[in-house]
Amino acid sequence: MNKLSKYEKMNLNFQTGLPFFREEALFSDGTELFRSPSEPLPYEKVTIRFRTARGAVDKVYLVTSKERLTMEKTEADSYFDYYKAVIQLENEKVEYYFEVDFGDSTVFYNCVGVSNVEKKEYRFSIMPGFKTPDWAKGAVFYQIMTDRFCNGTISNDVLDNEYFYIGAPVKRITDWAKYPAAMGVREFYGGDIQGILKKLDYLQNLGVDVIYLNPVFVSPSNHKYDIQDYDYIDPHFGVIINDGGEVLRDGQMENKYASKYISRVTDRINLEASNKLFAEFVDEVHKRGMKVILDGVFNHCGSFNKWMDRERLYENQDGYEKGAYVSKDSPYCSFFKFYGEQWPYNGKYDGWWGHDTLPKLNYEDSNELLQYVMRIAKKWVAPPYNVDGWRLDVAADLGHSSEYNHEFWKKFRKAVKEANPDAIILAEHYGDPSSWLSGDQWDTVMNYDAFMEPLTWFLTGMEKHSDEFRADLYGKWDNFVGAMKHHMSKYNTQSLQTSMNELSNHDHSRFLTRTNQKVGRTASRGPELANEGVDKGVLREAVMVQMTWTGAPTIYYGDEAGLCGWTDPDNRRTYPWGKEDKELIRYHKELIRIRKDYSALKTGSTVFLTGQDHFMSFGRFDREDSFVIAINNRKDGITVSVPVWKIGVTDDVALVSMIRTNQTGFELRAEIFYVKNGTLELSLPPVSGIVLKDLEKYLN
Repeated sequence: MNKLSKYEKMNLNFQTGLPFFREEALFSDGTELFRSPSEPLPYEKVTIRFRTARGAVDKVYLVTSKERLTMEKTEADSYFDYYKAVIQLENEKVEYYFEVDFGDSTVFYNCVGVSNVEKKEYRFSIMPGFKTPDWAKGAVFYQIMTDRFCNGTISNDVLDNEYFYIGAPVKRITDWAKYPAAMGVREFYGGDIQGILKKLDYLQNLGVDVIYLNPVFVSPSNHKYDIQDYDYIDPHFGVIINDGGEVLRDGQMENKYASKYISRVTDRINLEASNKLFAEFVDEVHKRGMKVILDGVFNHCGSFNKWMDRERLYENQDGYEKGAYVSKDSPYCSFFKFYGEQWPYNGKYDGWWGHDTLPKLNYEDSNELLQYVMRIAKKWVAPPYNVDGWRLDVAADLGHSSEYNHEFWKKFRKAVKEANPDAIILAEHYGDPSSWLSGDQWDTVMNYDAFMEPLTWFLTGMEKHSDEFRADLYGKWDNFVGAMKHHMSKYNTQSLQTSMNELSNHDHSRFLTRTNQKVGRTASRGPELANEGVDKGVLREAVMVQMTWTGAPTIYYGDEAGLCGWTDPDNRRTYPWGKEDKELIRYHKELIRIRKDYSALKTGSTVFLTGQDHFMSFGRFDREDSFVIAINNRKDGITVSVPVWKIGVTDDVALVSMIRTNQTGFELRAEIFYVKNGTLELSLPPVSGIVLKDLEKYLN
């Protein structure tokens, strides 16, 4: 057999049933089943395993940065042989790939699969000492924009004319169901921390593991990405005890006269009371077995910020230093890059992307700023707040150079992990994140490239802002697989398992709106059109993939209740309390329950099984369990042969459906499916999906 060519082996197999080389059988990844330990320490020994078709290859070599090892065949099952080799780590990154010899041929295996040539950019890698929090691996996150979730008390609501913001006075919205205006940044609906506290039963019953909050620090906007004071929770989200002063008079535009706003957000009693409420909130979340992560905006602050004080809110307040806009002698002048000497009231400074409302923070020229932010990084993950990590806004933009950016995040990681070793550091990032995911900076990222975008293109053909429809990407299996494999290769396994897999968020259109395949934004087409022609069947397909895929599925508040919306600000509609789609919520709840019951769906391996236009199938497996997930996004039914042998499902094993969805709803009815010759014959109705599991293990 060893002397036969690949084609001779294939021919012999067809005649006699003897094994032959099957490219699809080759497999390895960074999960515990194929790399042990999966997150090794420096100088530790690591066992690497590799899978081939049984009896089909001659030799397997593990090729690392330093050596080429012949792997030992150690075990076999009905379909596969398993090879292993042990490597000794030092305290530096190790890259590796596999060489597979069969007959006169050699192929290479890397983290995107089989190749005829060795590709350095797709090698597996090990970062000794790089560990991401176990609680975050495969956890279910729930993202909340606080102002739009639930109004727990009206005593802290922003008032009409309370202050002037970006060209107009702020406005209190009393109609909870009102659509956000096209320039809705000045609209406040009254959601607060007390409101989230009131809804913790709902979140807990849904199955949420982690609550991710958009910024909650003092800020003049409803989204709060223009931080005014990093040391305190905004009293409009927290507690207002001292509520003196007056709102602005009609036509008044200078915030130095906004005495009510100044009192609310500078009075230490209000600020400390708000921090105390937040600490109590986190404690209650922890008692329920959930976590909390905060949004950290450290690339820029806001022009209202006490360090800048362009609005002159702090200029005459006791206990506050003069802002850098107000005085050249301000202790904060080095925090920003100014142009010219126009003090007092110097408005010529560097703004992020030129926005003077978002002053760029000047770390390179200010060690004082760096130390201040490092203190903030520690403060909120340590007692008494004990937050469980940071989501980092526009993290790759921070600093004035790539070199400094990486230097900053190394210091940030050190500070955070010293204060709370189990805190997660999760960055907003588009594009290749690998230079930040080496174990010394971020833990992981928001997974746009290897989840949100490819899945959105496949299921809807829409760009994630609803700005474009692409027929050439809609339902294209090869494009989907190629994009997913390529972008997933940029993550280490521990980063991939904790990556934030979202369908929607505060920066993109709601996924349900994308299902109507209409191009638009609220300013040009109106908010009502975002609700028209949507397809909840397609949304259910997307949620099925989300809840069974590698990573941390993240629900954007209201998606589970059927909320629609164009990209921001329309995606920031209020949660529809009392008008929820309760069946859609129940569907989310059932999928979350299934996910949480099985480690294979959280930290197991992922294998693409088969696909075609508008149809996909993939498998998840570990030592204990195997799952098959199939999605038919076609407008008609389909019958397909799914090669479940790729995840080790044999002919003597039956599969049982755990949940299925279709155009009109979902069901939990169990149905038995039988495998023949390693293949599952599966018929699916239009716009449907199914999750199947090994029956014997299901019963056990």
